[in-house]
Amino acid sequence: MRSLRTGLSLASLLTGAVLLFTAPAAHAADTPLRDLAAAKGKVVGTAVTGSKLTGSYGDIAGGQFSSLTPGNAMKWETVEPTQGSFNWAEADQIVAFAQAHHQQVRGHTLVWHSQNPSWLTNGTWTSAQLSSLLQNHISTEVGRYKGEITAWDVVNEPFNEDGTYRSTLWYNDLGANYIAQALTWAHTADPSAKLYINDYNVEGVNAKSTALYNLVKSLKAAGVPIDGVGLQAHLVLGQVPATLQQNIQRFADLGVDVAITELDVRMALPADSGELAQQKADFKSVVAACVAVTRCVNVTVWGFTDSDSWVPGTFPGYGAATPYDENYAPKPAYYGIAEALGGTTTTPPTGACSATYGVTSQWNTGFTGQVTIACTGTALSSWKASWTYGAGQQLTQAWNAGCTQSGAAVTCTNASYNGTVPDGGSVSFGFNASWSGSNPVPVVTLG
Repeated sequence: MRSLRTGLSLASLLTGAVLLFTAPAAHAADTPLRDLAAAKGKVVGTAVTGSKLTGSYGDIAGGQFSSLTPGNAMKWETVEPTQGSFNWAEADQIVAFAQAHHQQVRGHTLVWHSQNPSWLTNGTWTSAQLSSLLQNHISTEVGRYKGEITAWDVVNEPFNEDGTYRSTLWYNDLGANYIAQALTWAHTADPSAKLYINDYNVEGVNAKSTALYNLVKSLKAAGVPIDGVGLQAHLVLGQVPATLQQNIQRFADLGVDVAITELDVRMALPADSGELAQQKADFKSVVAACVAVTRCVNVTVWGFTDSDSWVPGTFPGYGAATPYDENYAPKPAYYGIAEALGGTTTTPPTGACSATYGVTSQWNTGFTGQVTIACTGTALSSWKASWTYGAGQQLTQAWNAGCTQSGAAVTCTNASYNGTVPDGGSVSFGFNASWSGSNPVPVVTLG
């Protein structure tokens, strides 16, 4: 459902290594989540951004997860921004990556009230024309990936919180029958794909989830091809519904599969060790509820790293919602997932400080850089960040730190006013530098 954040954070610009002040336990030694899930007969997935599927991001996406969901690449505004003109580049990239890593792909999403192209939403259509446009869109996209997509979120977010149908382009012009039509068209385009209705705030038993339950029941009775329901699970820290497992089970009892499709757990920032411990418990609880129901087949997190999360851009002051931090280090939440899948893990110490180097802007002869020092579970009273340039870059100016350069080696120490980094806090300093030819990101050490 939700867009992966399209704006680049500082951490998303990071392509070099980061040395933690207190290193976590060796992540590589843990059994990958996808193997733990397979042992339980489950699939564990993540939403991804195609352009990032290299380096550490690609290694984690390919190594830890058995299913990928395109965050934005298969939405209508992306694949057909101009009527009749298609852009499949990122979607194709994700499908190819998944195939190379022996992963399933969850198609997302065919019919939604959001992220539609302007030519569609601003057009004046008769009901017949709109129905034809929707059928063509579904047939074209599902047909393109026939045999390559395991499951499709065919219809996304059809309900209001009180269980009434959401007022949308589709419902207002085509009536509630648009849902059955969309499922039927998708089945015709790829009879082997599993077809889902996906919504948020339907994780527990409530008016909205009951409306979804009644819809699925009626579709099944009418012979409409419906294979599963997706519970998005965009949750707030400490608010996993007590009726989650009961709700999963009642859908399963209708004879459909259930998937947790967009799991994240947001918290007020800055995150502290207590919040991270609660987040671990929340992730563990959700995954355990799925493990307990045979027909709960998939748990997908909505972006595995905080650097790729939609939350900060949508809920100001909130974030840290995923199992990995912005430096791709596993958080306690990661170990909560692993433990719910039967893994025996030792949660790494939460007391760690890290230094993140990023290039925030660059031009022909120079660039602006920034280093952020962040602590979780511990604190600093002073700091020193060091790195060595590998392509002749030269600092010309620095602010919020005292920086010196000797040859290729750079050392920056805190200013008089920002040496303290509290638990859950961070400080940043910036600099300008010159470059010529290339500007590789260096390894930063903190000490």
